[in-house]
Amino acid sequence: MKLPGQTRCSLLIVFSSVGLILDQISTLTVTPSPPLGPTLFTSTGADVRNTSASEGSSITTHSPVTTASSPSNCTGLNTSNCAMCSPGHFPNNATLNCSCCPSGSCFAAENCLMCPQGYYQPQAGHDACLPCSKGTYTNSTGSTECQSCESGLYANETGSKICRDCLPGHFSEVNASVCESCPRGLFCNTTRCTECMMCPGGTETLSTGATECTDCQPGMYKPPNVLLCRMCENGYYQIKIGQESCNLCPEQHYCPSPDVIPVLCPKDAFCPPGSIAPQYCMETFFFKSGDHCVLTPLTIVLLVIFAVLILLVIIVLIARRRKEVRRRDPVRSPLLSNEPIPGQGARLSYGISWDPEPVYAGW
Repeated sequence: MKLPGQTRCSLLIVFSSVGLILDQISTLTVTPSPPLGPTLFTSTGADVRNTSASEGSSITTHSPVTTASSPSNCTGLNTSNCAMCSPGHFPNNATLNCSCCPSGSCFAAENCLMCPQGYYQPQAGHDACLPCSKGTYTNSTGSTECQSCESGLYANETGSKICRDCLPGHFSEVNASVCESCPRGLFCNTTRCTECMMCPGGTETLSTGATECTDCQPGMYKPPNVLLCRMCENGYYQIKIGQESCNLCPEQHYCPSPDVIPVLCPKDAFCPPGSIAPQYCMETFFFKSGDHCVLTPLTIVLLVIFAVLILLVIIVLIARRRKEVRRRDPVRSPLLSNEPIPGQGARLSYGISWDPEPVYAGW
């Protein structure tokens, strides 16, 4: 049966001590006693043999082949039996028997330590564990890998043992190292939010990281599928808070502002639906009659006078035009005219040739 290294070392020390006592009693030939303090032996497992003879014979003891008193770098040990630490483990370099060997190997498997929480080692034979990166964690010892933080959780440092919850107004996705704030128009009122929600109709959030929504103010509205509240358009109004739509300004009223009650239209003005101000007729030339503006009597008289003046101007222009035409081409009687036609020696009248001399009638 093969004993562990440390147990064998202890047995060798006991056997050696017993041999020394027997040697002193029997005054026989003995080997020098080992130095004080813990004595370590190589893994070759040298046996101490005690030979007893019959009465009168001598007792002989064999000392260990090699001894080492607490070497610092395991130089005095036979490292041929070192075993690699399994994944998720690392060598225990703090042991007094110096049983651990370089490169993450140990004299015995029980001398390897498990990686603590927040650390892991995916390969065998390494002398150190690796910390989990941001956004990952491990809450068990001897881990060979780290787990990703779920949505709504985060780990903002290396070597994390657990993932923390995102606070209200924040959210995160898988493997997050930090939680993000909800943008404007969205909110989250619980911890571990995986996403932010849109505010219901008539409500909004004006800041990031909101945990609740606020109502739209008078004169504003917000449909359910819109992020932020909007102003009512011209001709519409809304005097309540937290509304999803605005109201059309009614007929015979006008709405100068979207957040006030519609104002009654004056009697001498028009206010069709959606009016933002009353519409008046021209006081001098028109007046309101039902739903229309009609001409006043003064306007009618002025229009008649203006039309007569225009007609007179047209007549005068025509007369002046005719007078100018007559001056340019005067009309005379052929019998009284004694002027020859240009280019002809005699004038022809009614098919008769006339002398250029004037002709007198009355003979």
